[in-house]
Amino acid sequence: MTGNPLDEPLRKLVGDRTAKVLGEHLDLHTTGDLLHHYPRRYAERGELTRLADLPVDEYVTVVAQIAKADKRTYGGGSGVRLEVVVTDGSGSLTLVFFSKAAHAHAHRLIPGRRGMFSGKVSVFNRTRQLAHPDYQLLDADDGEQAKEAVDAFAGRLIPLYPACKQITSWKIAQAVETALNSLAATGWAGVGEPLPEQLRTARGLAPLPEALEKVHRPRTKADIGAARDRLRWDEAFVLQVALARRRAAESALPAVPRRPTDDGLLTAFDARLPFTLTRGQEAVSAEIFADLATDHPMHRLLQGEVGSGKTLVALRAMLGVVDAGGQAAMLAPTEVLAQQHHRSITEMLGDLAESASMLGGSDVGTKVVLLTGSMGTAARRQALLDLVTGEAGIVVGTHALIEDKVKFHDLGLVVVDEQHRFGVEQRDALRAKAPKPPHLLVMTATPIPRTVAMTVFGDLNTSVLDQLPAGRSPIATHVVPAAEKPHFLSRAWERVREEAEGGHQAYVVCPRIGDDEDGKDGKDGKTGAKGGARNVAKSGAKEAAPADDAERRPPLAVVDVAEQLAAGPLHGLRVEVLHGRMAPDAKDDVMRRFAAGEVDVLVATTVIEVGVNVPNATAMVIMDADRFGVSQLHQLRGRVGRGSAPGLCLLVSEAPEASPARGRLDAVAGTLDGFELSEIDLQQRREGDVLGQAQSGSRSSLRMLTVIGDRDIIEQAREEAVAVVTADPELTAHPDLRSALDSLLDADRERYLDKG
Repeated sequence: MTGNPLDEPLRKLVGDRTAKVLGEHLDLHTTGDLLHHYPRRYAERGELTRLADLPVDEYVTVVAQIAKADKRTYGGGSGVRLEVVVTDGSGSLTLVFFSKAAHAHAHRLIPGRRGMFSGKVSVFNRTRQLAHPDYQLLDADDGEQAKEAVDAFAGRLIPLYPACKQITSWKIAQAVETALNSLAATGWAGVGEPLPEQLRTARGLAPLPEALEKVHRPRTKADIGAARDRLRWDEAFVLQVALARRRAAESALPAVPRRPTDDGLLTAFDARLPFTLTRGQEAVSAEIFADLATDHPMHRLLQGEVGSGKTLVALRAMLGVVDAGGQAAMLAPTEVLAQQHHRSITEMLGDLAESASMLGGSDVGTKVVLLTGSMGTAARRQALLDLVTGEAGIVVGTHALIEDKVKFHDLGLVVVDEQHRFGVEQRDALRAKAPKPPHLLVMTATPIPRTVAMTVFGDLNTSVLDQLPAGRSPIATHVVPAAEKPHFLSRAWERVREEAEGGHQAYVVCPRIGDDEDGKDGKDGKTGAKGGARNVAKSGAKEAAPADDAERRPPLAVVDVAEQLAAGPLHGLRVEVLHGRMAPDAKDDVMRRFAAGEVDVLVATTVIEVGVNVPNATAMVIMDADRFGVSQLHQLRGRVGRGSAPGLCLLVSEAPEASPARGRLDAVAGTLDGFELSEIDLQQRREGDVLGQAQSGSRSSLRMLTVIGDRDIIEQAREEAVAVVTADPELTAHPDLRSALDSLLDADRERYLDKG
């Protein structure tokens, strides 16, 4: 056999039909992909899955014993269904088969038999069930001696694989068995060993063939532990080698050092500050200025709680770059935020926001321009001219900054605000507007899982602002279960009214604009949304849809909810709407009036997610909160409690109590710590593809390794990887490692990694 047998297409091993299913639904294409699709857990003879803990709406495989089986008729006797109750002592589950399937399975599914059952968990008449599940009986078939089957199965650990509707766990197990037998027959000839032998020996790690055998066909729990130890190291080490080589290449890139001049723009700005920087701001600024002074590009994450002063730190960095003769660009995710940043920066700078050539400008000042997609032609043309001539040292803008027409005189620093709202491609397009890579500073309050992963892997230099400025108030967050307890929602609207009558203001956030947006809200969709809004606004969700219907109805919309609130529970209050499809002048007008206290309740989409600063706003109600991500929810609630009065955030949801969606909401309600929330998000969604563009765990490079639980291994692997790459940058002495790296880094991931 030539080449690595792990690279063989699966169709040669399992046939075209099974290979197609594995490829399309589980992204498994080669023998190596299949063998690295590890069991999620293992079932033991005598140790049954806890049926009481089964999640609703997920595909599961359970090992259980049949307690009873009954055939019943329905539809006046015209239909037949087979109901089979299986149990494990902690709970029970009903298996349901209809019509012909009821007759076909009745003779096999009899009380006392044990088997593996696979399907999607649903609830009918308050009972969890699997409808038409796949199954495999584990004891003797009819006519065989039961004792022989028990003996054959006794003590065996059964691997249960991540599966899907199209292919069950045991069918995956059969394919794995075929692959292992095929490789064992050749003595695993040609299978490479990515870990250097010295590393493997020093750390007592099993050879790769032994690890793959033990993870899929363990005899004992110790086998599983030994296999996982080895396979976790594979993932950590190969990834760290990839990142170490990228860091080495990046440090070799030329960048222009940007050192602030004495008595320049930064000094003048600092002298005007009406307050003293916090210790955290001073420390983080020192880290950033040290990076800016080097001749290779800064790549730093600035993480800080909402209101911790990240924007001030970023502005000081931009002023330092302007002092050094360069330009700085701040990329904001929305026009509302870009306009607010531009306004606050020009207000903080005063006459320093005007260059010496402008009437009334400062000798050390620089022009600050705004660039958004909806600007008028004349204003846009002037902004582009100011950038290309260098007249403007600072530009604040949206995605419009990325367009080809935008040229810079000397772009030295890119600041990305709320980095989770931008893809790497967008950040890279802006960085490409300089002949030498500009320095990069990304800011966030709650890092996305991939960012946390990259931080743990040591690929992002991270600065953390953990001090809140004086005067910030605590935010109380509560989940409002609208379907289970409709009176809770009625009380939520009462609380909003109380805040308004007390002289404060409130936000109501909805996931959708409404008003036939994007052509999706045809007559039926719009009716559904308005119906939902009417329920929540007028009757406190007394007619709220059950959990299944909540999945099917359109998300609640700003336009509809505002209309219903103004006519219902918030009648008499000044209610206005704000969303991204409004004209820029209209958005700016609403925000100005809200900031001035002329609006009591602002019903908005996530355009208010970041940067909006209205200290008098004390309450926020987030409708359909389960439709937002953890990061978004944390960002949204940061809009309240920005003054001396305490903040209140109410997360309204119809998600069932035990669902993952409710779990996310409970997590947000349980902590105000952004990094803690991002780690919870990471545990639930996984880290995404650390080397690719996927932002969640559906396409992860990590299968065995967990970023939070295996930090120690990741850090140790980084040390080993740096040593290997330093001694042998091209990995010429490590061909198997090089091969593993090539398998991990497909063309897309290679480009992505190069962009950072």
